[in-house]
Amino acid sequence: MGHRVAIYCRVSTADQSCARQARDLRAFAKRANYDVIGVFKETGSGAKLDRTERKKIMALAQRREIDAVVVTELSRWGRSTIDLLNTLRDLENWKVSVVAISGMTFDLSTSHGRMMATFLSGIAEFERDLISERVKSGLAAAKARGKKLGRKKGFRPKSDKLSPKVLHLIEQGKSYRWIARDLGISKNTVSEIVKRSREAA
Repeated sequence: MGHRVAIYCRVSTADQSCARQARDLRAFAKRANYDVIGVFKETGSGAKLDRTERKKIMALAQRREIDAVVVTELSRWGRSTIDLLNTLRDLENWKVSVVAISGMTFDLSTSHGRMMATFLSGIAEFERDLISERVKSGLAAAKARGKKLGRKKGFRPKSDKLSPKVLHLIEQGKSYRWIARDLGISKNTVSEIVKRSREAA
């Protein structure tokens, strides 16, 4: 039996189909003698999609039920360079690699994988700087228009709404990083929710 793999397909819009990706990836897996555990399909842009199917694959990886994830290209897997790097690091911890249909394997435990990680880290830092610059520019423009910035004291709509779920996941033994990624919030937000809960206890 070959490597156990999960096939991941994603298209950007509803008028596109994952069928071609799935067909090509199944053929690739067959040639490589991979044992396909499942085919996971999603439709939506990388930035906005909740990625329910990808979360299922990450759960399989964490349980050591797969050895690799097979995709047509890395852009299908990562919603951004930062997200891609984070998920590759998680997969490395679980001894799971990402294999593109070109045959290129992204495994951070190898010298090639570490080189890719260094490259991706540089791009991720560049992306963070660009985002920071856009935020600062937007705030400066808003301030120039006389708009009041910041939120009302004690007003935390998103974190307050997610507090029960965060605390439930903490009780289940999930890490701050895992919770932050799963709920789409920062580790600092998770930490603040836990801190407020302990102070109120």
